[in-house]
Formats: sequence, C-alpha cells, structure tokens
Amino acid sequence: MSRSILCAIDVSEGAHDREVLLTAQKLATLDKARLDVITVVPDFGMSVVGSYFDKGFHDKAVEHAREALSKFVSETLGAEADAGMRHIVATGKAYEEILHAARAAGTDLIVIGSHRPELSDYLLGPNAARVVRHSDCSVYVVRPSA
Repeated sequence: MSRSILCAIDVSEGAHDREVLLTAQKLATLDKARLDVITVVPDFGMSVVGSYFDKGFHDKAVEHAREALSKFVSETLGAEADAGMRHIVATGKAYEEILHAARAAGTDLIVIGSHRPELSDYLLGPNAARVVRHSDCSVYVVRPSA
C-alpha cells in the first residue's frame, strides 16, 4: 500500500504522458496516497552547450516547464486535482532528479512512462530503465497503449 506516489512527466510527450498521469491518479486513489508530479529540465548551464544560451534562458525554461506541467495536470485531471498536488520542476538528468525527489519525499511508488520498444531497442527507455534499476521503491512503468 502506497502513501506517496511520484509521477514523472515529460511535458513534451503529450498523449502518452496523459496515460501515465491518469494511471498514477488511479493508483493514488486506490491507496488514498498523496500524488506528486515531477518534470525535469536539462541543465543548460553545466554543459559546453550552455555557453550558447542567454544568461536567463535556464530560468525561463524552468518557468515554462512549471506552467506547462500545471496546465497539463489541470487539463488531464482537473483544476481541483492540480491545486491539491505538489509540482516539482527539477534541473539535471531526468533519472537522477526523479530518484532524488522520490527519496527526499519518502515516495513509496514511482509511476513513469516508457516508449514502445522497436526492433532495435527492445528495452525500456534510458530514463525509465535507470529509474527501475536504481530506485529504492517500487516503480510502475506505463507502456503506450496500442
């Protein structure tokens, strides 16, 4: 039984992550658990590429991700559900930040999406696979429906 569920969303994924969020909400409702959502913005400032961006680019990217996450949750679950959950916008490598947020919040279950494997890639996506491999808690992977 879960008390705290962390749902990892890529706000650029759209339809598939809608399924991920709906699944996380169902699981949270079943267990009467708190549902948190997280999205991760790449760390533009730490890479060589970062020097090519304006100084305030990262802050704008984080703010845009925060707005997109709130809009996505609100459109998918409703404004009341959106207002009742914690939104986390982290910066860095997606799998590291998801694991860090889960540990910090005492999360019992991580819900994450994975792409449909193609012939050349018959494993989970790199972030989902790393989260599954390194998580201290259970991980529920949502595959895209047919």
